[in-house]
Amino acid sequence: MLGDLPEWVNEFMLRIIGAFLLAVLVTYLAAAVAATQSVMSSLADMGVAVPLVDRLVTTGQDLVGMATSFLPIIAVALGIAYPVAALVLRWRPDWRWFGYPLAGGVAILGVHVALELAFGITPVAAARSTLGLTLQALCGALGGWVFLRACPAPVRR
Repeated sequence: MLGDLPEWVNEFMLRIIGAFLLAVLVTYLAAAVAATQSVMSSLADMGVAVPLVDRLVTTGQDLVGMATSFLPIIAVALGIAYPVAALVLRWRPDWRWFGYPLAGGVAILGVHVALELAFGITPVAAARSTLGLTLQALCGALGGWVFLRACPAPVRR
């Protein structure tokens, strides 16, 4: 598939790509749901009754609506974070268990902070608060944990 590479290399690369895609998807789903529910919670704090069905419908609409903007941002952020983490973990493989979750969390936190500082925009309104920003970072850490669990450990040959 990937040219004249040995079969184990092809399998390894496919598993890394699959793990990356799964981590991006989980991070996006968690971050979008957290953002939507944070906004819904703010409405409830203002005295606006938000029935469960409205929360679910709004969540579904946000998942679809944010996919064209927030999903690619997450993919780029994690696409930078995981290779950097892999380079660091090359010298400290025993740190792998928290290296990828840390990389995912820092990547998502970094996206929000960098876009705010550079352009004055926040891709997710809920990230304007400390709690919302922390939740977004935790969603990135969750994606890093998924990547860790789905990605094969490097084989020393």
